[in-house]
Amino acid sequence: MSTYVSDDVRLQLNAARLAALKKVSRLRVHVGEARYPVLRRWSNGFSVEEKTAPMLRGLVDLYDGGRHLYQCLIIASESEAGERRYEYKRSTAAADRAPLDHYREANAPIGLLPRD
Repeated sequence: MSTYVSDDVRLQLNAARLAALKKVSRLRVHVGEARYPVLRRWSNGFSVEEKTAPMLRGLVDLYDGGRHLYQCLIIASESEAGERRYEYKRSTAAADRAPLDHYREANAPIGLLPRD
C-alpha cells in the first residue's frame, strides 16, 4: 500500500512547518542592516527560509534576541523543503568587552579608591 500526498497538501504542510520553526526561534542572522530569522541551528551551521532571505555569503552576525552570539564566515550549503542551509567556515564567539592582554586573578580588585 503506497501513500500519495498531493503537491498542494505537501506545500501547505511545508509552509506550516516553516511557520512553526520561525515562531519558536529567537535567532536572527544580521547582514549589514538586514535581519533574517534563523529556522534551525546546529554545530556547524544554520538555516533560513529560502523565499525570504537572499543568497547569503561571507561575514554575518548571529543574534539571540538582542544578544550577539557569534560572528561567522559562511558559505551556502544546500536548499531543501523551503530552507536554505549554510555552513560555517569560521565561527567566533562574540564578547561583550575587549579581550585582556594580561592574566587577571579571579579575586583581583575591580578598582582602587583614592586615599585622602
